[in-house]
Amino acid sequence: MSTGVTISSMSTYAILGCGSVGYAVAEELMEQGKDVLIIDYDSGRVETLREQDMNARTADIRETEVAGVVADQDVVLILSSDVEANKEAVRNIRQENGDEQFVVARASDPVSADDLRDLGTDVVINPSKVIADSALRSLESGELEHRARTLESVIVDTRKRLAIIAHDNPDPDAIASAVALSAIADHLGAEADILYRGDLGHQENRAFANLLGIDMLEWDEVDHDDYDTVALVDHAEPTEDPLDMEVAVLIDHYESEGRYDAEFVDVRPNMSSTSTIMTKYIQEFDMRVDEAVATALLYGIRAETMDFKRDTTPADLTAAAYLYPFANHETLEQVESPSMSPETLDVLAEAISSREVQGSHLVSNAGYVTDREALSQAAQHLLNLEGITTTAVFGVGEDTIYVAARSKDIRINIGNILQEAYGDIGRPSGHSTQGSAEIPLGIFTGIEPTDDTRDTLLELTEQAVKSKLFAALGVEAESENGS
Repeated sequence: MSTGVTISSMSTYAILGCGSVGYAVAEELMEQGKDVLIIDYDSGRVETLREQDMNARTADIRETEVAGVVADQDVVLILSSDVEANKEAVRNIRQENGDEQFVVARASDPVSADDLRDLGTDVVINPSKVIADSALRSLESGELEHRARTLESVIVDTRKRLAIIAHDNPDPDAIASAVALSAIADHLGAEADILYRGDLGHQENRAFANLLGIDMLEWDEVDHDDYDTVALVDHAEPTEDPLDMEVAVLIDHYESEGRYDAEFVDVRPNMSSTSTIMTKYIQEFDMRVDEAVATALLYGIRAETMDFKRDTTPADLTAAAYLYPFANHETLEQVESPSMSPETLDVLAEAISSREVQGSHLVSNAGYVTDREALSQAAQHLLNLEGITTTAVFGVGEDTIYVAARSKDIRINIGNILQEAYGDIGRPSGHSTQGSAEIPLGIFTGIEPTDDTRDTLLELTEQAVKSKLFAALGVEAESENGS
């Protein structure tokens, strides 16, 4: 409902019903120098209020005459614990005074809240809900403080160096989370290195690391004995070769497979990104926010939520708002618009020409690839085709079929689809909107991949790869490629 009153210009207030809630509001308003009129049916309470120099009158807020008494007040707060009395007061004020006043009323449950809104209340409050929300916020704050102290104790106990490791072939969220934990370690006086396995094949990931000056070391090129503490961040994706080191810290927004018994664990599936979790720790440790760290975390959140269009939570938005003033937005634009490599263009062209479409699902064979990340970019680009809601592009490396999939169809979870299609023969992973899979090249034929057999194997396995995926999507593949 629209009122003719601008809240910022309101200067006079009436409080109807002055129990504990009403008194707390009256006291705060008067401390702000506001003009407050209090009406309550309890004459003893009114007398006490007057002794405290409050403007108070005795009246039953259900009576029609009360509407006239408060007619000159800009804001009317109806805060009695008797919800039926509050309803009657709202009804009288709207009938007698019209819609010019801004009315706030107290409810006790969702039903009474709806009733009050139907009667014309501008804002409905439920003290029980307010208290519960406050308690939950306090609980979250207390838990974060406790976790931060525990994390600190693990990090400061590091005698050699802290190894921070994300999932294989780390993406922006994983890289940003590792950067944040490295900054926290530095803040606490510990030395740390960011290690990665696989590669930074995606141009966007390489640009991300290069532009922000992120120093990342390849797992196979370091001496593991240099580290006495290992921290995993954004690491829940399955890995073919589990770490042979004892893990002390595990922070993620996906549940792990439980293979690591870490001393400190913070896994929050209700968060959309690990970067959001790490931002909370940056705040809790009251650190000076470095521009590179803020830029990395903001980009990590944006990338994981597809610029706040996918699975975004209030925590993600709050974290992004906190980071925004500290981030370098010119760098963000450069990271988000990297140049496309010649191989990526070739893969995209091949994926377009060989696409097979069933309904709104597209599956394409990109042939032989050396940069597996080019498949991810092709899958993302093909998702922009008209009428397409799900894409999967596969290609063949030396002895492995790589599949990259994307979806904007809210009815399916592409990670689960890949698990159903290839879980018994390969290594699928992912979540609702993106996923990947690795399948041994000879799995469908039993033939060992060699230079002489690769072309034959690709022909033999192409239809099997497609048919399994289309079957998991609930459609049948054509016997030949088509568009």
